Amino acid sequence: MTGSFLKDLRDLNVVVIHPPDSDGESLVEHLKRIGCRVEPRWPAPSELPPSVDILFTTIDRDLHKQITRLLRRAPDPKPAVIAVVDYENPATLQLVLESESLAVIGKPVRPFGLLTNLVISRNIWLRQQKQQDRITKLEGKITGQKRIAKAKSILMETQALTEQEAYKSIRAQAMAKRVSMEQIAAAIIHANELLSFRVKDD
Repeated sequence: MTGSFLKDLRDLNVVVIHPPDSDGESLVEHLKRIGCRVEPRWPAPSELPPSVDILFTTIDRDLHKQITRLLRRAPDPKPAVIAVVDYENPATLQLVLESESLAVIGKPVRPFGLLTNLVISRNIWLRQQKQQDRITKLEGKITGQKRIAKAKSILMETQALTEQEAYKSIRAQAMAKRVSMEQIAAAIIHANELLSFRVKDD
């Protein structure tokens, strides 16, 4: 399991938004030793390069709005964010929460803990993506069921069918055309909307 995670880390594209000071340079060097493909960026860019997996970003009040805009513009799935902080206080922790960081490393940057934070944040990110995929599939299934229910109602009203007959009709058409029942339902709804359309009098 650990070997798999380490191999995964070596394939990651990492962006580091941090001033090129001793901490910034140390962070980049440690990440390169781990095997990540690292791209340091300073000043903070207006948009992220494509295919960023992990974003390390320094957290401070002056940079916060820019980082927030940067992440808002990033295409989905957005990268896992790891915050780099100088010290802990309520204001800094609030900025960390608002950046939706999955892990935090402190300054001065040290090798110890960096690999752990990478593995944990990547694991959390992967679980989030799986959860989002499940949510998307469930939402699609619910939408499809609602569409089939609406199509059944149309057939029941326009063709005087029972609910069971309407369902069987949709299923038979789907099997005959080798498409999903949701697609047939959408076609029935669309056809009904076209036939029901009336031009309003001026």
